[in-house]
Amino acid sequence: MAKKRPQTKAKPQITDGEIPVVGAREPCPCGSGRRYKACHGRAAAHAVTELVHRPFEGITGECDWVALRELVPAATVELTLKGGLPEGVPSVMLATVLPMAWPALRRDDGTVLLGLQNDTASGDISRDLADTLVRALEAQPGTPVQGRRAPADGPRLQDLLDADAPFEPVVHSGFEFWVPDAENASPDVTASLERANAAAIPTAKLAGVDAAYWCETPEKNHLRWVMPHPEEQLLDALARLHAAGRSSLGEGTRLVGSFRAHGLTVPVWDLPSGMSAEDVEKPAAEFAERLAAALAATEPLTADERRARGGLTNRQVTLS
Repeated sequence: MAKKRPQTKAKPQITDGEIPVVGAREPCPCGSGRRYKACHGRAAAHAVTELVHRPFEGITGECDWVALRELVPAATVELTLKGGLPEGVPSVMLATVLPMAWPALRRDDGTVLLGLQNDTASGDISRDLADTLVRALEAQPGTPVQGRRAPADGPRLQDLLDADAPFEPVVHSGFEFWVPDAENASPDVTASLERANAAAIPTAKLAGVDAAYWCETPEKNHLRWVMPHPEEQLLDALARLHAAGRSSLGEGTRLVGSFRAHGLTVPVWDLPSGMSAEDVEKPAAEFAERLAAALAATEPLTADERRARGGLTNRQVTLS
């Protein structure tokens, strides 16, 4: 005859949301008897390290967010927050880079500058940037905001930004936007600006198509165009155009490949050194029309198109 189990009082159930964060080696507050790092701490650690492949998905101007993160040296965008600006904050500005690589800066007048091209502590850039933004809105005027690992349950940019507001990058020739009065800046600040400006590659945003950026280098110029289309569909379309000899942007230009960045594909063209951003506007608009037709095609790729696709794929790299 089986022995009866001793009667024990039922322990109160604790939900995941009620479990506080404790030291990794301490007993987990859930009562499991295991250390926190081997119990509920494991899920918390995974949540902040898991890579989000498209961190800017769902934000207005996703392609431009990627471009400003990876391609553009100096640019700013005015951000619109859900529910408006807090008292004492006249504006919030996204910037590619800030002085001293600060994640954010609250200026003396209360304006907030949020830096985009910074290392992030977790696998979700959107959550890290949102955490920095929240802390910058609460910071004392005249102080920078340091980076940290955002809480796993913290807000993301998608939670903070007005989804209906436009996203309109302004590309600058230098970093004078760092200071309100660059002409009367101190010698140290002036020297820092000169060093930053000297290292910046001249860049311009095309006006006729979305998220396409021209840049000038000593040997040749380039066009790097962040596109929102699914990668496989886009590569098929580019292969169709490439095999047909219709993937260039005019004489002396060449589609040389693409790279992945934050879940999107970025085709790259080599341009002659004398081809300016204005010169490429019309060819880019015409290419956009050819690409739209190629994206709509549904028939299987031909042998030549498959070879063209293989060449494009072999020259593809991943930045993030």
